[in-house]
Amino acid sequence: MTSKSDMNGGRWGLYAALFLFTMLTLYPFWHVLMYSISDPKQAMSGGLFILPKGFSFDSYLMLFRNSMIFEAYSNSLFRLFAGTFINVLLTAMLAYPLSIRRFIGRTPLTLFIFFTMLFSGGMIPTYLLVNSLGLVDTLWALIIPSAISAWNFFIMKNYFQNLPPEMEESANIDGASPMRTLVSIILPISMPVIAAISLFYGVWHWNAFFDAVLYIHSQDKQVLTLFLRTMMNFSATESTRSMNDSAAIANVSEESVKMAAIIAAMLPMLLTYPFLQKYFVKGVLIGAVKG
Repeated sequence: MTSKSDMNGGRWGLYAALFLFTMLTLYPFWHVLMYSISDPKQAMSGGLFILPKGFSFDSYLMLFRNSMIFEAYSNSLFRLFAGTFINVLLTAMLAYPLSIRRFIGRTPLTLFIFFTMLFSGGMIPTYLLVNSLGLVDTLWALIIPSAISAWNFFIMKNYFQNLPPEMEESANIDGASPMRTLVSIILPISMPVIAAISLFYGVWHWNAFFDAVLYIHSQDKQVLTLFLRTMMNFSATESTRSMNDSAAIANVSEESVKMAAIIAAMLPMLLTYPFLQKYFVKGVLIGAVKG
């Protein structure tokens, strides 16, 4: 038989392994954060950044003196809110009818959507389609082509299938239309899956980068990830030359401004996730159960 001391030893060994794994996961973010608030001249010495080396917000002051970051933030926020709203709305409008078992053609349509998870149209055909619609160099090119995710559709569809069918039947008896049933009955009781799907879509929109590289050409329409790419490709002095503040430029380094830009890009999602976390696991687990 296993002794109590052996069980305690195994438990503490597991705790130690989980603690080590957590530290290895968190340290890259901590390193970037500590570097960004360190004195730029001292930070250039490198090494581990358990605590900031010196203390300075010059990198953030330099970053936010560049008006381009505010344009990039506003464009990213527009994409985040408009894109997530359209994504969730269209996904729900597609998932609800295909979750009703009496819907004619439900199976072939579902298989057709599943096919898009395995094979896509490809980058060049997609670009030609977006260009023919006149969406290139507009923010709508970042929203409309990805309006519905097949993966999120299946999560929401399976969630709807697990709802009691009596609710829909009673709504039909009372004369409610399918759209009224969806808006007034189904969606209000589906907040866990809606929150989870919104988080999926929102994080994707905030972090998306490659579609902005393909479709956005104007500087005033670039999103935050594209601005961050510019920061990575050009020196801090070049990207802030328009400020004409040589004293401020002299107090920062290229790497410290890059670190500050990374933190500025990550912060909104880090602040949003804790408020949706309680819905996240519940919504995904229920939606993942095959109905």
